[in-house]
Amino acid sequence: MARGATARLFVAVDPPASAREQLLAWARGAATRLAAQRPRGALGELRVLEAEALHVTLCFLGSRPVGEIEVIGSALLECDGGVGELEVGAPLWLPPRRPRALAVEVHDREGGLASLQAAVTRALTRATDWEAERRRFKAHLTVARTRGRPLSRRAASTSEPVLPATPPVSFSPAAMILYRSWLSRAGASYEPLATYGLGAAKQ
Repeated sequence: MARGATARLFVAVDPPASAREQLLAWARGAATRLAAQRPRGALGELRVLEAEALHVTLCFLGSRPVGEIEVIGSALLECDGGVGELEVGAPLWLPPRRPRALAVEVHDREGGLASLQAAVTRALTRATDWEAERRRFKAHLTVARTRGRPLSRRAASTSEPVLPATPPVSFSPAAMILYRSWLSRAGASYEPLATYGLGAAKQ
């Protein structure tokens, strides 16, 4: 391993395959509708993601030393607890000012996901020199990204009737996963490094 090698890391919970397929079917329909209704050149092409790219990210660590992966993995063992049921909400353009991604809100009505995210943040900041983002945690699932120019804030406004209603999807995550993100010209791919059962699913 090269000295100073780093890895792009993040911690997430994933929806099951059935939920992913419903969300991607919705995203394909949304992309088709947007392409038909927007003026030519108003936005770049909307690229729907692959199923394995759909995650609810709890913490994005960015580039960390490869030698730190084991330490991070051990810290995540401290984080436990069932998340409970999560529900898909309204469409969400990210980032808000110059959107480059189409996502859907994830409602955490029981508060289990927020509690897990806070526990993960505490564990990682104790174990490493990683600093958490100061902005408030907002659970979401990114389903598509734009190619080319980003949308303007006005063009991305969901007050206009251009996006179909999101499907009534709900799920209860059984595990938390430490991922490594690999970047290439074709886009990012994600390698699961460790999986941690949550609540009743914990071994």
